[in-house]
This record gives sequence, structure tokens and C-alpha cells, in this order.
Amino acid sequence: MARDLTPLFDPRSVAIVGASNDPAKWGNWLARGALTGGHRRPVYLINRNGGQVLGHETYRSLEELPDAPDLVVVAVPAGAFEQTVDAALAKGARALVGITAGLGESGPEGLERERALVQRVRDAGALLLGPNCLGVFDAGAELGLASNEFPAGSIGLVSQSGNLALEVGLMARLYGLGFSRFASIGNQADVDLAELVAALGEHEPTRLIAIYAEDFRDGRAFVNAAAHAGKPVVLLTVGRSDAGGRAAQSHTGALVSEFNVVEAAARRAGAHMVSTPAQMVDLAQALLQPRRLAGNRVAVLGDGGGHGAVASDVAAAAGFELPGLSDALQSQLKASLPPTAVAANPVDLAGGGEQDFFSFSRTARGLLESGEVDGVLMTGYFGGYSQYSDEFLGAETEVAGEIARAAVDSGRPLVAQSMYHDAAPNQALRAAGVPVYATIEAAVAALAALAERPQPPGVAALPLADSAPVDSGYFASRRLLEAAGVPFVAAREVGSRPEAVAAAAELGYPIVLKALGLVHKSDAGGVVVGITGEADLGEAFDRLARSLSPPSFSVERMAPLSEGLELIIGTRMHARFGPAVMVGLGGIYAELFKETAVELTPVTQLDAERMLRSLRGSALLTGARGAAALDVVAAAGAVVALSGLAATRTDIAEIDVNPLLVTPTGALGLDARIILTEGESDAD
Repeated sequence: MARDLTPLFDPRSVAIVGASNDPAKWGNWLARGALTGGHRRPVYLINRNGGQVLGHETYRSLEELPDAPDLVVVAVPAGAFEQTVDAALAKGARALVGITAGLGESGPEGLERERALVQRVRDAGALLLGPNCLGVFDAGAELGLASNEFPAGSIGLVSQSGNLALEVGLMARLYGLGFSRFASIGNQADVDLAELVAALGEHEPTRLIAIYAEDFRDGRAFVNAAAHAGKPVVLLTVGRSDAGGRAAQSHTGALVSEFNVVEAAARRAGAHMVSTPAQMVDLAQALLQPRRLAGNRVAVLGDGGGHGAVASDVAAAAGFELPGLSDALQSQLKASLPPTAVAANPVDLAGGGEQDFFSFSRTARGLLESGEVDGVLMTGYFGGYSQYSDEFLGAETEVAGEIARAAVDSGRPLVAQSMYHDAAPNQALRAAGVPVYATIEAAVAALAALAERPQPPGVAALPLADSAPVDSGYFASRRLLEAAGVPFVAAREVGSRPEAVAAAAELGYPIVLKALGLVHKSDAGGVVVGITGEADLGEAFDRLARSLSPPSFSVERMAPLSEGLELIIGTRMHARFGPAVMVGLGGIYAELFKETAVELTPVTQLDAERMLRSLRGSALLTGARGAAALDVVAAAGAVVALSGLAATRTDIAEIDVNPLLVTPTGALGLDARIILTEGESDAD
């Protein structure tokens, strides 16, 4: 059951522990913020020395308060933090904000103390935000308990970094945007990201959720909270440069980075991923307006050939179609433009804006209402004319209103870029719900974010974990995977040359001989393929036995490599999001494409087929250049089976099926490897 976060965002009363007159201290900033809402709720300032803070009488301790404070903000040295929290709970506090640092982030001992403290908080039926956080803000409740002020608006911001949240706040202010709520999560010792996202989803004044997170804690809960929020979610996280595979023991581990898994989670959550605070605010500006692109047809509207050409190239590179406009539409547009104007796509007013500012709004409306495009990208000089005179300023600002009304009336989005993006007419455009950007690449990225999206699927609950012990040896791994539904080429385990000869006779030549017990047997020369007879088998067996001294061998039927395509499929356990499944091209194409598709488990057959078809080399599966189409359904079935196994095995860190050979009539695993979370297997 979801907890009630009202005491955190709209408390009946607030106590600031550590209130101070020193303007360089947290206790001063927090006291000032609390007192701005003093007309709505009692504010208790606590300073152990007593006296006045900011002209208000203080209390020396929580015990002296006349009533139980609903929310207690703790800004005291780390050594006094736990004692202060316990005193707040004893007094009856329902929520706490821990500004203090030095607990869970300080090391194992601090983490244990933090966990014990959280248990006491929960046992008391209270909430703890932080510790090691910047504070909390709610515009509607007039609650500003942070080091800096946040402008009011409709963005719900959750951030693990206090300074980054402040930067987002400053950038948002430049665009005329603001915040409905802000929560700094710090260590996420109690109230975590998923809980806050779910609460913001239900918070009516919040129209968009912006997140900066380094640690997702319960990642799958976050995915489902974001997927069901019912409003846009913009996610900024870190780790794009994470090598990921440096310590990996399997091919899958090397190919699936931490960030790959986070990207997969964001897709399931329906979140828009960005790389910088500026991109976060840019997308927020676009996503807060209600109009969406029903398709990818875009018209470019400019008042100069250069701007229009550059905008067209950037839009096309982003995947937009710039259709030629019909003769009828071109005639309609040119009727009120100079003879030099171009009414194709891009549309160039060619001085029309200078002669008649309203040519911008008439042309924009004509394009938006034509039905020939799904949106308009306006670029160039708009807003610049206002620099010349007050008369021009008034006229251009009026035109801005007309452009915004055209977007509203048509139900189609218009996104603008201007070299005068801060000019008053463009501020008027923003205020009326038309995003305006300084660069064309930002405008195009915003337009791309407005594409209609299906309801995000979230992630299915993991089934009950299988507690049966796992043997991670080569043949045990194969048996486990086969039982899950991954088919493998026929093989026999042997320990001597006569056994190898007998196994080959049973399976039929040609065969493959593998030396087992090696971490990476292929790299060590422990695999011999294409053995066609007993003599060759004997020679290969003796050579591997002498050079590698393996505990045993595998004799395997030679798969029809020339008839199919090698894939690599596998899973990796992520600390926050659980198991993820990966598929990529193998063999000679692995280095050529260097691409994988990753999804959180479990996946459906449809999910797996979509993963395979998303690969850049997917044409090799569907019959490139007259080659036979391969059995994508069978390959996807193997991915589903692998995904299902990983979803039930929390004791497995990584699984490799490398390669999985896909042929026109099925799919076969040719090698298997399992890495346990508590150690590594004995075979590659």
C-alpha cells in the first residue's frame, strides 16, 4: 500500500532543528524558507543556545515544543543526527528531512547505522527524506525547505544531486518554467525514487516529472511508477562512459553495460532520456505543451534560405520526412507573400516577414491546418525585428499570439528556433505554449520528443525464485538451458580418446571437439571444428590433452554453420533492475556491428522478435540479397526461454549462449556458460 506523503509536502507544522542567524549556514536558509509559509502553519525554530533566530524566538530542543511537529528538518552535525531523529520520533513527528551527511555514504558502518535508523522511523509510522539531501519544496503548499528558492510551475523534480537540481531550477526560470514539487532524495534511505515518482503521478498540479538519479534502488518499482504516472517523464542519469565489461567474465557481461540496462528500463518506463540538465529543461518546455506529432511529416518555415536549409538537414537527419507541398497549398501560401518567397518545403518567406510580420502567423496557420504535415519547425529571425522599435516589438508580440493560436486551433505542434530566442515576442510564444530554442538541434530534438508514444508497458513481476542449486559446469549449464527451452546441438561428455571416438561414431561426422574446464576455451585454442574422421579426432584429442590437460572433453555434432547466422544471446543480473536479456549478432558480425538489444526480463515472444529486428544487421535474418530467410521465431523463442530462466534465478549473474545458430528451420545453441553470483563456472 502506498504511503501518504502529505506530511512531507504539506505538513500541518514544521520544525527546523539547527536554525541559525548565520547566513552561511543551512539552518539559516531553511529557517528563512520555512518562515515564508508561516502564515499557513506553525514554524518552530530550534537552536540549542536559545534566543532569537531571524527575529523569532527559538526552542532549545524538540522536547520543549508545545505540540508534535508534523515535519522535522534536521540540519545538525552528523554526530547528533541519530539522536535528533529519535527525539523527533518521540515527539510524534510524522516526516523528517535529513540534510545532514555522513551516514550511509560514509561506509559499511555508517550504512548499518542508517538502516537501523530507518527501521526506527518506519516502526514509528513516519517518513524520512534523505539523509544527505538538499530539502523539499511544494509550490501549492508554500513549503520551501531548501538552500535556494524554486520558481512555481508544473514540473515535479526529483534529484539525487542538490546542485544539479539548482541548475535545473535556474535554467527553467530562463524559459519561464517552474516547479510544482521538488524532492532531493540524497541517500534514499527511506523515501526512494519510485515512491516519489508514484506520488507525483497522482499529484494534479504536476504535469511533467523530471528526474536526476544515480541510484535507482528498487529499479523495477521505478519503471512501473513511471510507466503508470500518466504524464511525461524526463530522466537524466549517468554512466554512459561506464566500460561495463571490464570485469565481466562472459561475452554477455562485456556487451551489456550498466547503462544499457538503464536504457532498457527507461524504454519500459516510457521515460525520455537526456544527457544534460539543459536537455532536460529543453524537453520539459516541449512536453509541457499538450500537442503531439501524429506522424513524422514536418514543414520547415523560415525567413531566410540558410536557416531553412540547415533546419531541413537537421530534421531529416533526425528521421523526419519533409514532404513536398501540394500545388494548392503552395498557391495559398504564396498569395500573401512576396514574389521571391519559396512555398515548397522548406518555406522561405524571403523578406515577407519584414514587409508584413503577420506573414509568419498566416503561413504557420496555413501549414498547420493543411493536413499535409504533422507539425511545423519555425526557424530564423523571428523576434529580431522587435529590437528596432517599440512599434515592431508590439506587432511581433501580437504575431506571436497569432502563431500560438494557430497551433492550438490546429491541434498540431509548432516548435521554434530563433537567434533572438530571449526576445519578448519569443517569450510571448513560450508563455502561450510554443517552445522556442536558441539552437536548431535543440528544437529538432524537442520536436522528436513530441512523437506519439504508445502506453509504456512497465515491467512484469518476476516469478518466484527457483532455489534449486545450480551446477555451472558446461554440461550442467546446457541441461539447465535445455530444460528452460533453449535447444542445443547434440553433444557427449568424454574423458578418454576411446570415449571420444565412440561418441563421434554415435553422433556422426563432422564433429567438434572442445576441451572443458577453461575460462575461455576458444581463446585458449581449446576448440577444434570440422573433424571429419577418427584419425583427425585422435590427433586433435591428443594435442588438446597434452597442451591443456582438461578434466574432460565435449564431442559435439557439427552444426550447419554455412546455412545460418550466428547470434549471441545472454542475460546479466543488474543490482537495481534485476535480470536483463541481450541479443546481438555473433561471429564475424559481432565486431562489424558492435550492437546489442537489451530488455528487462521476462520478455514475451513479441518483445524478443522486436529485439532481433531492431538490430542494424537484422536484414541478415530476413533474407538479405536473395539469401534464405532465417527462423526469427525460433531465435526469439530461445531468447524468451533464456529470459524466463534468468527471471527465476537470482543466483545467476550472467548467462551466455554464444553462439546461437539461426537457420531457415530453427535455432541451436552451440556453446553455453553460466556465471554464478557467488563465483564463476568452470567452463566457457
